Amino acid sequence: MRIVLDAMGGDYAPAEVVKGAVAAAKDENLTVVLVGDQAKVGLELKKYPKKSNIETVHASEDIAMSEHPVEAVRVKKDASINVCMRLLKEGKADAVVSAGNTGAVMASALFGLGRMKGIERPAICSVFPTVKGHTVLLDIGANADCRPSHLVQFAYMGKAYIEKVIGVENPRVGLLNIGEEDEKGCELTATANKMLRLERANGLNFTGNVEGKDVLENVVDVLVCDGFVGNVVLKFGEGMVFSLTKLIRQNLSFLGWLGLLFMLGSLFKIKNRIDYKKYGGAPLLGVNGVVIITHGRAKAETIKNSITAAAKAVKQNLIETIRQVKTVENLVD
Repeated sequence: MRIVLDAMGGDYAPAEVVKGAVAAAKDENLTVVLVGDQAKVGLELKKYPKKSNIETVHASEDIAMSEHPVEAVRVKKDASINVCMRLLKEGKADAVVSAGNTGAVMASALFGLGRMKGIERPAICSVFPTVKGHTVLLDIGANADCRPSHLVQFAYMGKAYIEKVIGVENPRVGLLNIGEEDEKGCELTATANKMLRLERANGLNFTGNVEGKDVLENVVDVLVCDGFVGNVVLKFGEGMVFSLTKLIRQNLSFLGWLGLLFMLGSLFKIKNRIDYKKYGGAPLLGVNGVVIITHGRAKAETIKNSITAAAKAVKQNLIETIRQVKTVENLVD
């Protein structure tokens, strides 16, 4: 299997990207193709023992985090992310992983790979740790404005991802809303709720609305919302963890710190459960290929786990599973 990695994407590229690629390449059944400035990538690779399953492909340009995504993708034809998508489309790779500009990755995937038939809007999917397991949340930022049919498509794509990549059978699907009652919410969520209830006849295990207070309670396996709400939830979750850690450090007394010593084992377990680095990247679902978008601040561990997630998605035929959902092709408002 060949995973193409955008070596120039992310705040710590190419050093941490190359380090993550080397770690992932310990799997001898996996070939990692590093796409970027060959001189810079080559310097980083010299730090590690040579591996036959790491390859490089030169790209003369890259897209910075601050650049306008769509314009940069159109103008910089030889940008590393564009080269990655070309390799995937030409069948020279099985998946793409990038920690680069999220908008640029999305634009490049849409221009280079195209949307799946029947999918109106691709969505970015994130794995949320909960008190008893995991919940897949989508969309987390690809689509700020949505129609009800988009949310139904997100439900099916999220279902496919959590079944194939995480291994949850017959996942429970919920709609993020301001109340549990079916008629609650705005026009978008009220209509989407009606449509999702109808999809129960097609095998979708839709359980109803989910309030914000229950997002981390594992009441559903797939949680659907528009990209505006999803991105706020994601960023709030990240900020909450940081702020709570800061508050603890600021307010613990000497005796409190002593008490923490007896809780270190449990605290490390909790840290590992909520640490985004453990989960790798977020898949862009709805395009014609496996594309994993990982955090811009991703370091080697996250890069490695993102490559692993991409490989698993390919092995489990995620793309074909989404294509086979016939109900998605016929959804109308």
